[in-house]
Amino acid sequence: MTFGKRLLDLVLALVLTVILAVPFLIVALVVLLRDGRPIFFASKRMKTPTESFTLWKFRTMTVDHKDGGVSGGDKAARITPNGAFLRRRRLDELPQLLNILLGDMSFVGPRPPLKRYVALRPDLYKEVLRNRPGVTGLATLRYHQHEERLLSACKTAQETDHTYLSRCVPAKAKIDLIYAKNQSVCFDMKLIWDTTARVLLRARIK
Repeated sequence: MTFGKRLLDLVLALVLTVILAVPFLIVALVVLLRDGRPIFFASKRMKTPTESFTLWKFRTMTVDHKDGGVSGGDKAARITPNGAFLRRRRLDELPQLLNILLGDMSFVGPRPPLKRYVALRPDLYKEVLRNRPGVTGLATLRYHQHEERLLSACKTAQETDHTYLSRCVPAKAKIDLIYAKNQSVCFDMKLIWDTTARVLLRARIK
């Protein structure tokens, strides 16, 4: 990670932590009152092909200690009404400001994968994870809605895994590598702006 990219992450994360402190507490209280404990969802993700970290989100689903893999149609029934609201506006990802401040993530980069997928596709993730994982990124903006449609049609965990590995992972990797070749602070700022605009538009439509 370049000095400029890390500086942008730190400055923006600190500013947003101050600005969003009250909304953060409100969301935490709403999750507690409507869905109970735990308030947060912790997930082990990979920041390099060999290094893991704990990614934090507000919990949006009912608890299943056997849960694993990405979310597809097989998990749709577990999403709470409150969780659907948070996901639509990406408010569930507010705790990732902590991940950015700790240096585990950047604002912009490939989405951090689960260890199981890195183990299954080490060839792709060896290249993709040369860049620090991000909250958003070029692949998120260009492919996320298509990925949602593909995975939402899956009825079992096995089908979700197969679709994700065979169709989503290779497609996103290609886009992530395009980002890697063109990465700059200005490009990151544009992607952050585009993400913000898309989230606001999506919230208005739904």
